[in-house]
Amino acid sequence: MRGIELTPEHPVPRLADLGARAEAAGFDTVFTSCHYNNRDPFLALGEIAGATDEVSLGPGVVNPHEVHPVRLASALATLDELSGGRAVLGIGPGDPSTLRNLGLLDERGLRPVLEAFETARALWRGERVTRDGTFVAADAGLNYEPPSGDGIPVYVGGEGPHMCRMAAKRADGLLFNGSHPDDLAWAREQVEIGLEDRPGAQDGRVGRDGRDGNGGFDLVAYASVSVAEDVDAARAAARPPAAFIAAGAAPPVLDRHGIDADRAADVGDAISAGRFAEAFGLVTDAMIDAFSAAGTPESVGARLGSLLEHADGVVVGAPLGPDLEAAVDLAAAALDRAEGR
Repeated sequence: MRGIELTPEHPVPRLADLGARAEAAGFDTVFTSCHYNNRDPFLALGEIAGATDEVSLGPGVVNPHEVHPVRLASALATLDELSGGRAVLGIGPGDPSTLRNLGLLDERGLRPVLEAFETARALWRGERVTRDGTFVAADAGLNYEPPSGDGIPVYVGGEGPHMCRMAAKRADGLLFNGSHPDDLAWAREQVEIGLEDRPGAQDGRVGRDGRDGNGGFDLVAYASVSVAEDVDAARAAARPPAAFIAAGAAPPVLDRHGIDADRAADVGDAISAGRFAEAFGLVTDAMIDAFSAAGTPESVGARLGSLLEHADGVVVGAPLGPDLEAAVDLAAAALDRAEGR
């Protein structure tokens, strides 16, 4: 995967233009981030679908808490129909900072994610679904079939060990929220454990990279990238996403990068309270270095190349850079460097 994330903090027509620009620059997948305090990601994806011809499209990543999973499955099926079979589902436990605002923080976990995408696959196959687990559905079904059927790819977004292993066992890929090679090396270890239990593993159909005859499995680095010719401008633009990532990072991740847990907690408290300037001001250089690839196309390309030593693909995530339009092209150039093009 050679993907890019567009954030609906910008007007939808601009996102559609950026999606078309990304396709022209050589990206094959466009994700939209999903936070209640931004514009609706599915409306944005619909506009991007109309502005593009070939790129895959999907939420990156949606959670199963804010919207009923059956409704979520229908939204993906609609996007698949609208785009002519180009939908991809990115689904994960959700951002702690924003779910806290909705009283849903305690709902996060592995089981809701697994039940949601298993339900979606059943609905896409035309089955009716009854569940009484993390959500309730009684003989629910769709009255139409998406062009891709149950072939809509499912990528789990997460970074915890159990989520990584579950993705390797059950999903089409893992969108690992990481921008540092140490984190991707750790993620690869978790994926290898999960792949041992993946259907087909025992008869040799799944190799080291997880690929098999049915489409296989991809470990994708979902990396926060800020690229510009001006290094200082690129690092300044990386502060907001670094803040959100630091606030939601697990203690072992913070320890791996020598980041003070109390400082990260202060960042999260400020975000939840809507004090964004304060939160971004608390971001340290260590947070930027750990949680983003920020700099020139040359330095970002080198960082992305180090990620590809462990990952099968990269999604270039927000903020992209201080100049969005220019950053799309610069990020594509950085990926070219990383891939040795």
